[in-house]
Parts: sequence; structure tokens; C-alpha cells
Amino acid sequence: MMNSSKRGLSEVLSRITNKLQQDSLVNDALHELRKILNVDRVVLYYFYAQWKGQVTFESLSDRKYSIIGSTGPEECFNLEYAELYLAGRIKLTDDIESATISDCHRDFLRSLQVRSNLVAPVLTNGKLWGLLVAHQCNDVKTWQISDVDSIRQYSHNLSAAPSISEL
Repeated sequence: MMNSSKRGLSEVLSRITNKLQQDSLVNDALHELRKILNVDRVVLYYFYAQWKGQVTFESLSDRKYSIIGSTGPEECFNLEYAELYLAGRIKLTDDIESATISDCHRDFLRSLQVRSNLVAPVLTNGKLWGLLVAHQCNDVKTWQISDVDSIRQYSHNLSAAPSISEL
């Protein structure tokens, strides 16, 4: 029975990923944002259940940074974080090694080769649909106000993409 439900979830996530990849707005936005921010990776993380999600799309400077299909550690993301993102918070971390974050979160980011992290919510109909995330992997990046403004604008634009707003 468990295999059947896992297979069903996997099929749904696969359909969502395919839809996002076919959406030129999503595709173009992630590639443009990665170039504007000059980072190794930009991903779109979709919440398929309460605070359970998966990377459904990515733009990479090098294939070695691919994390497509990765899921987040559920124990690290909770209602407290979700409420901050629902309120529009953009989280920037110049260096995960010196940041004030939980060990769980730091270990998770290390496992994804992340050194610097910039995260913006993708909100639809007053709900947290997902997260737009920029990663610098090979070195520390000091985020600028212009970087924050860019990711905010792109997350807002993505929320209007048909493959996102219609889900």
C-alpha cells in the first residue's frame, strides 16, 4: 500500500515538474535570475504537502550542482518559518558556516554544496506555494540590496506563471 501512495506522489510531482519545465516564463525567469545574481544555482522548490517539498526546476552554472528532485528536511522547516515566508520574508545568508541557523539547516545546506543562500517565497492566493532559492556553491557571496530586489521581483513574477498560479 505504501509503495502505491509513493508511486502516486511521484507521478504527481513528475507531472508538475514537466509542466514547470514547459512553462517558458518559469524557464526563462530562473535562467535570467541566475545570470543577474551571478550564482551557481537557482531552484524552484514546490510544497506538495504542508512543509514537505521538492526541487522541481533548476538553472545551473554547471551540471555538477544539480539537485533536481531533492526534498528538504521536514524537521528543519516548520510553521514558524512558513509564517515568516507567508509575510514576504526574504532570507539571505552570506556564509552558512558563520550564520545563525540551526545545525539541521546548516547540515542540509552543506549536503547540497551551498555556501551562500538567498530565499524568497512564491505566494499564490495567499498561500506559500514554494520558494525561489539562489545558491552560491563554490565560494561565499555577499548579497547586495539589488540581489534582494531581484529575487523579490522574480518570485512575484513567478507567482503569476500559469503553471504555478493554476496549481
